[in-house]
Amino acid sequence: MAHEIRLAGDDDFFGWLPLFEAYCEFYDTELDDAKALIVWNWIRDEHDPLHAALAVDDEGTPVGLAHFRVVPDTLRATRGIHLDDLYVTEAARGAGVGRALIEFVHARSLEVGTGGVSWITAEDNADARRLYDELARRTTWVTYEMDA
Repeated sequence: MAHEIRLAGDDDFFGWLPLFEAYCEFYDTELDDAKALIVWNWIRDEHDPLHAALAVDDEGTPVGLAHFRVVPDTLRATRGIHLDDLYVTEAARGAGVGRALIEFVHARSLEVGTGGVSWITAEDNADARRLYDELARRTTWVTYEMDA
């Protein structure tokens, strides 16, 4: 089954929402209407750095998403992309959709600079990490978080 990868458009909210909802559920994060609308408005706001790519099947149904944003790479004085979120429906997994979404984002990174693409994932996300290990090199960076 072929999949088209494209940027999300104004009419994609109801196709994007179930994907984002499932992504949030995967990470045990509650998604309410307000949060969904905030994130969608970020995606659709041309002045906000967040973008969304969708993988769409032959019937036009979105089966995967990638949220990403351009970020400065100060050590190399260029720009790259941070891949914030990647999700593919269970039914579409194993068909190359995740790979295609990452490659789409990587192609965008070449349009904005030479910083490439970076992302993080949970240590126990073994299925995704198998794909990531094929596409990219794992770094030695350690992530820290400070709550508000």
